[in-house]
Amino acid sequence: MLRPMTPTTTPIVESRIREPARWSVLSRCCFVILLGALAAGFTFAEDAPAEVGFPDEEDWPEMDLEARVAAVSDGELRFVGPERAAETHRHVNRIRIGAESLREGWVELTQCHENLDAVGAAQILFSAERIRGLEVVSAQGIGRAWVEGPSVQLTDIAPGARLCIRAESRAMYALGDGRYRLRNGPYMRRFLDGYYPMQVVLDVSYPADRLALMQHQPAAQPGFEVRAESGHVAVDAAFEGRLFTCLDFCETGSSDCELAVSDCSQ
Repeated sequence: MLRPMTPTTTPIVESRIREPARWSVLSRCCFVILLGALAAGFTFAEDAPAEVGFPDEEDWPEMDLEARVAAVSDGELRFVGPERAAETHRHVNRIRIGAESLREGWVELTQCHENLDAVGAAQILFSAERIRGLEVVSAQGIGRAWVEGPSVQLTDIAPGARLCIRAESRAMYALGDGRYRLRNGPYMRRFLDGYYPMQVVLDVSYPADRLALMQHQPAAQPGFEVRAESGHVAVDAAFEGRLFTCLDFCETGSSDCELAVSDCSQ
């Protein structure tokens, strides 16, 4: 049973996109990108079939609503190849776990969004209980970017825009018996009831004298690459649907490191 160090509300980063006027009212209301902030989990999925097509984002405004709906997946997690994920929204998280993270659950987060969708306005929304010290570090190809409560508001987003923000995220969970979990997600890029491909990168540093990585979820597979060494874990994911990730650590010297842990989606 996962025992959170803090309240169990899952932190979510939500990017809502308000489309240009030539889109229908329905499409403007329902085109949503959801990107997980930091929490604790991992799941398994099969690769998406190679023959499934993906329309260029530049063509979306000219496509009729029925065609746009037909182009997306149903939300089931599928890892995809580099050719399908190329030039899609790329979400990069650099996370530092310190000794204080084990006591309080807060980790340092630098988060960059690359290849943002070219729209008039969008927002990146965090759970207010799980984010603090939120600030915009840099913005390129964006008319204006500013912090508003637990959110970052964006206007006049050009093709290929990039945004970087910095904050502390309450993301570390105590599992008991000297074990800890860093859980992320769900990550998703959503349009109406379907999901488009996206990329997620995790770059995690932790105190190697205090912790050892015991396992990660999902397992490494095509579309989900994990590289681990003492004090550092890197994850590269290309997928469509909803993705949760978990990195499970054990405190150095603990005798219970081999105990089974809960599934990442729980």
